[in-house]
Amino acid sequence: MAKKQIKRILRIVFIIASISSLWFVPWILVKAWLLPLPDTVQEQLNEAIDHGFDGMIVYVDQAGQPPQFYAAGWHNRKKKIPAYPQALFKIASINKLYVAVAAAKLVKDGRLSLDKTLADYFPELIGRIENAEKITLRMMLQHRSGIPNFVDHPDYWTKPPKNKQETLEYALDLPADFEPDKDYGYSNTNYMLIADLIDKVVGYSHFQYIKEEILIPLGLKNTFGSLSEVNMDDVMSGYYVGVDTDFKNEEQGMLATAEDVGLFLRALNDGSVFNEGEKDIYSSIYVYEHTGLLVGYQSIAKYHKDIDAVVIQFNNTTNFDGYDWNLAEIIYNRVVKIVRSKTNS
Repeated sequence: MAKKQIKRILRIVFIIASISSLWFVPWILVKAWLLPLPDTVQEQLNEAIDHGFDGMIVYVDQAGQPPQFYAAGWHNRKKKIPAYPQALFKIASINKLYVAVAAAKLVKDGRLSLDKTLADYFPELIGRIENAEKITLRMMLQHRSGIPNFVDHPDYWTKPPKNKQETLEYALDLPADFEPDKDYGYSNTNYMLIADLIDKVVGYSHFQYIKEEILIPLGLKNTFGSLSEVNMDDVMSGYYVGVDTDFKNEEQGMLATAEDVGLFLRALNDGSVFNEGEKDIYSSIYVYEHTGLLVGYQSIAKYHKDIDAVVIQFNNTTNFDGYDWNLAEIIYNRVVKIVRSKTNS
């Protein structure tokens, strides 16, 4: 068969396969991706609400310009309170950035060692976490420990743990996911243990240490460690598709405004959150952006070097078995495109 015929057949097969694959992609994602890009971020947020999100907040900090605040949808659906940019939001795994900065500061001070092992710091976990004698603090910070992620335990969602000890139990006495430092595996257990280690080393709450060493120096007054520290009316409601419950009353860790997260992320990326020698340590152990996901809460926090802009996005609708995360990422990428287009125009 001639090469031209083979190429033509392969091209037809590729096109058919591409079209067929669309049947397995929710059309809302295709629609959100293909719609013409709006002229403004606010129009994009309004469009996101039309796609099914209850509420959304976006904060844009671009160098040389005043910060921009956007919101659409509901802060509280039941009470018909509109979303507003200054609301407190559960930032979920974005908190790992703060914990990693705190760890880097303690390493620089000589109070922690990246090369000491889990067994050194928590001897009571020897025999309960496989390879405890080989897993270093560095590996835990880098998600290269092989420690199972407690949220992957089959009972985690059907029998939610009532406290931190019960949460840890969902990661104990299990086979390692892989040999230490031989692979990468994102595990919330790593950072829960690191937070506990900071508690142990400083002698008080790791969040208090974060407050003293990060939040206060940066002037961040709207970042909190738990619901007990805030006015609940200020917390954006959180919703799960198909469930009437408002999940904002569930204790789920750190809360912050989009602006506070944005200011922290700017300081993380330009190095102003660090004292001398700390940034090099941090760069060797963790990343400079993050996302977060809890029941009712999704967040994206990234710095875009090409336009020198921090863009934070919060939305308060989740569906772990659905496509909401993918949809949120599409919206986020479109927001960044709008910001970039304004920069280059």
